[in-house]
Amino acid sequence: MQIVTIGGVTVGLCILGYYLTTWWPGTKQLTKDPAKHAAVLAPFLFAWAYGCLTVLGIGGLIGWTADTALWISNWLGDVALVWGVGADAGQRAGGTVYLPLTQTGGAVVLILTAVMVALVKKSRHGAAIKLGAWCGITLGTSAGIAGFAAVPLAQAVNWVGAVLFGAL
Repeated sequence: MQIVTIGGVTVGLCILGYYLTTWWPGTKQLTKDPAKHAAVLAPFLFAWAYGCLTVLGIGGLIGWTADTALWISNWLGDVALVWGVGADAGQRAGGTVYLPLTQTGGAVVLILTAVMVALVKKSRHGAAIKLGAWCGITLGTSAGIAGFAAVPLAQAVNWVGAVLFGAL
């Protein structure tokens, strides 16, 4: 499992800031039709949750891909911090132990992976889904609020897996 650095969290926050800035319809439009604008944000949030789940100690090809994306994000963010603002590189940003996914929780993540691949290929929201997953990977193990969201996500996926596979 890769550990996120401050550079990786910075990359994740840059992605989040970019997406929210491009999504923001303005206060007037948002109050006029909040459901419509929330629906536009939903693919990003779904992909963000998926990205968080993939980086929570999932093994195999999915885990390797998430760890690689996190490693690259850490490196990019650290380089940007060192060369951009003169900060130190490699400082760890995660600080807690996360709930591992059970066998059935991992199976649910595998099912979600198939759904995500189909959504990226067929949906008009492919870019938002890719950005959301990348953002979730970088912020999923951070020590902040985004990292704390990973625990209830893992619990929910473990529960769904237990119910789904217990019913079969």
